[in-house]
Amino acid sequence: MVKFIELIRQCLTEVREEMPWDLEARLQQQPPPLLLDVREPYEYDAMHIAGSLNVPRGILESACEWDYEETLPELVEAREREVVVVCRSGYRSILAAHSLQLLGYRHVTSLKTGLRGWKDYELPLVNRQGEEVDLDTADDYFTPTLRPEQHRPQLKA
Repeated sequence: MVKFIELIRQCLTEVREEMPWDLEARLQQQPPPLLLDVREPYEYDAMHIAGSLNVPRGILESACEWDYEETLPELVEAREREVVVVCRSGYRSILAAHSLQLLGYRHVTSLKTGLRGWKDYELPLVNRQGEEVDLDTADDYFTPTLRPEQHRPQLKA
């Protein structure tokens, strides 16, 4: 059985990553890369990079193809375009970028450190209404919280 982090490491042998400051510079180029945010809609609504396209990881593959209920023409037509995949921490984006490559996308990277790293570099995030999100609010949002049942069970002596 492969564990989650091992799966990420395997995908990293085929997926390139880029740092937030590199992405910031590339977004100034014409044409800019397509930013693909693969988080869930409620996460995207709370905060995201302005101009990014939200396609949840769960429907990504069908959103990339014609003739599905989830089809997004902008994404289907982006196989030759530069695509940068983003998520909260950079893990889902690696898996998503790997899937995109399998589906024929030729210029795909993943944002290393995800939106947490973007925020740590003090780059702007916006909410659903397009208003800039306070970085302290973003800091709280990106701090992981685990419920007790999510922790590894402790061995009893």
